[in-house]
Amino acid sequence: MSVYLDYLTSYAVEQERDLLQLLRAESPTYRKELVDKCSGILMKMFEKHLGATSVVYPQLKRGDHFRVKVGKGRKRILILVHVDTVWDQGRLVTYKKDGKIFGPGAMDMKGGIVQGIWAVKALKACGGLQGKEVVFLCTSDEEVGSQTSKSIIESEAKKSQVVLVLEPPVSETGAIKTSRSGIGLYDYYIKGRGAHAGIDHEKGVSAVKELAHQILKLEELTDYRRGTTVNVGVVSGGSRLNVIPDTARARIDFRVKSNQEANRLIRIIEKPVPVTEGISISVKGHLNRPPMEKTDSTAILFERVKEAGRKVGLLLEESHVGGGSDGNFTAALGIPTIDGLGCFGDGAHALHEHIFLDQMIVRTAMLSHLIGDL
Repeated sequence: MSVYLDYLTSYAVEQERDLLQLLRAESPTYRKELVDKCSGILMKMFEKHLGATSVVYPQLKRGDHFRVKVGKGRKRILILVHVDTVWDQGRLVTYKKDGKIFGPGAMDMKGGIVQGIWAVKALKACGGLQGKEVVFLCTSDEEVGSQTSKSIIESEAKKSQVVLVLEPPVSETGAIKTSRSGIGLYDYYIKGRGAHAGIDHEKGVSAVKELAHQILKLEELTDYRRGTTVNVGVVSGGSRLNVIPDTARARIDFRVKSNQEANRLIRIIEKPVPVTEGISISVKGHLNRPPMEKTDSTAILFERVKEAGRKVGLLLEESHVGGGSDGNFTAALGIPTIDGLGCFGDGAHALHEHIFLDQMIVRTAMLSHLIGDL
């Protein structure tokens, strides 16, 4: 029997209480005052359970980021979590039913935050933290691309030997994430020439018509065999029904598995060729997150994860996923990174978002073993 699982099982009620408290402190990314209030509650949890104080990185428009250090030693483990959620205040209700906890961010990723705190608490209580420094970096803007936290994440990663990301594992299978797609975000701005749709139709150059041509070109870049997808998700254009539209806009999201493929798409997307004479196209955007590619060091780290899982009765598999996380940034630096170590559940970004309480205890114990064994 796992000593960590024994310890954590005896404190199951306290862990559930911590999670419910965090869920009720709603923290939508765009509401700085709510995110900061939730972070304040979380800082008190770190102090209560781990005796650790927080170093705050103040932000003007986003919630403040903060860092917590526990333990001392030559081995430095960075744990990445984010406090913000995609849910507007009041959109979801927090409640418990049939061994599950529902609420905004239960799975993505407040459950993972609670797991991280209690995993290290169990390590300290059972004497497994010697010789290690564990650093929690808690950010506030992961759900919108980590614009203000990226540099902090990269700086902390460069000081660490390994990065553990407490995003949820794969829904249904519970698989650990050893690779993630990179994400590119772009905007096309198309300029044509307006004219009266009845009197001077031939004098107009339709930006909307050109946009239709460009959408087809972009969507045809999708290649499932390569793991490449391109989605034109938002379009707009024109001003009046009886006016040839002189402007149009498209918002583009692409996902790729490798840096090589990312560079290929960037070259194509950043240099669009107009189909219609008299059209100009300007492009704004960038690779928001580089691909998290599986490396030899990732494979070695995943073997450690599997061994930690076996100690608590879990047979863990690995998986690639199309979504990105802050682990994409650290993996791109060459730091061994493993993701999906958080709370097992279902419905991330969906109305039925929830976690399984019994799995929360077991996976917290697995995380204790993993950190202790690294």
